[in-house]
Amino acid sequence: MDIKANLEAVKNSFINPDCQLVSVSKTKPVELLMEAYNAGVRDFGENKVQEIQEKQPQMPSDVRWHMIGHLQRNKVKYIAEFVHLIHGVDSFRLLREIEKQGKKVNRKIPVLLQIHIAEEESKFGFDMEELFEMLDNDDFKKFQHVHILGLMGMATFTENSDQVRKEFRSLKSLFDELKEKPLPDFVEMQELSMGMSGDYQIAQEEGSTMVRIGSAIFGARNTH
Repeated sequence: MDIKANLEAVKNSFINPDCQLVSVSKTKPVELLMEAYNAGVRDFGENKVQEIQEKQPQMPSDVRWHMIGHLQRNKVKYIAEFVHLIHGVDSFRLLREIEKQGKKVNRKIPVLLQIHIAEEESKFGFDMEELFEMLDNDDFKKFQHVHILGLMGMATFTENSDQVRKEFRSLKSLFDELKEKPLPDFVEMQELSMGMSGDYQIAQEEGSTMVRIGSAIFGARNTH
C-alpha cells in the first residue's frame, strides 16, 4: 500500500483544494502514521482517547491531533493539554468539562460543535433547540477555556447522495446563520467539518472546510 500515492490521489480529487484534510488514523499502527507524516501529513484524526494517548508520545511534536470520535466527559483530562481540535462536542455537559479541564492546564481548547443532521438515531449531536438554548445560557457566555471554531456534522450512511447533500446543506445554512449572530468572543464560525471517505466531494460542494478521510489513505479499517 502506497500511502503517499493514496494521499496524492485524494488531494487531486478535492473539489475545493483549500479544504483541510484530516487523515483518520484510528486503529492504524504508528509505522503507517509515520509514512503519512513523511508524505507531509500533520493532521491526524483518532476516535479513541486511549489511542491518541498511546500514539502522541511516539509521533513528532508538530503533529496536530484531532479527536473525531464520541468523547466521554471522564476522558477529556487525558487530552486537554495537547489536543489540536475536538470535533465532536455534542452536549453542554461535555463543553463544561472541556472548559474545566482547559482551566486546569491553562489553555483554550479548540472545539467544534457537533450538530445532529442525519436521519439516523445512532449519530450524536445537538439539535437546533439545544444549540440555541446553550448559546443563550449565561453560564456558557462566561467560558474562558474553550475556543469554538465552528460546526461538525455526519450525514446519514446511505447510497442516496441527494439525502446526503440535503443534510450537508442544512448544516451549511446553520453555519451561515450563526455567522450573522452576535456570539461571545470565544465562538467563531471558521470551520465546517463535514465529509468522510464516502461523501467528501459532496461535502466540499456544499461548503465544507475540513474533511475526515481514513480508508482512502490508509486502506480498509482494522477492526479492534
